[in-house]
Amino acid sequence: MSLSLEEKFVSYCIDKKIYVNLAESCTGGLISSKIISVSNASQIFKYSFITYNNESKNKFLKVPLNILNKYGAVSKETAFHMAKGLAKEKGVNFSFAVTGIAGPLGGTKEKPIGLVFFSFLYNKKNIIVEKKNFKGGRNIIREKAANYALKKSIQIFTLRI
Repeated sequence: MSLSLEEKFVSYCIDKKIYVNLAESCTGGLISSKIISVSNASQIFKYSFITYNNESKNKFLKVPLNILNKYGAVSKETAFHMAKGLAKEKGVNFSFAVTGIAGPLGGTKEKPIGLVFFSFLYNKKNIIVEKKNFKGGRNIIREKAANYALKKSIQIFTLRI
């Protein structure tokens, strides 16, 4: 039987001593839930935030208000600052964040439903920000975004950490 994404994620983190924190917006805790469904996740999973609105992104992650006002909550700039805000914690060497529009409302021509930005910060200094567009209803978009975040994290672990 093959391991689930979350089992692979936790197993790899334990093996390589990768300590993780996370900020979620459009996934609303789904990634955290997947991670903590795995036994021993507490060995590597330090904490997570659900920063669902601009106020919480600013208060807990220190995303600058001028970034939020200029680019919006769903932007590569906001995703970058979300992971950067997480990375200040001692003892954490991998921080990742997700922000997007799951719908069914809130999409525009420039920022359609299904638009999601991911940021991955490893070794306190290297950051990758990615933009993805997912199709489907609200919960399908959330599931696809959560799975992508875990898959991409594993890829980063195997290639860079």
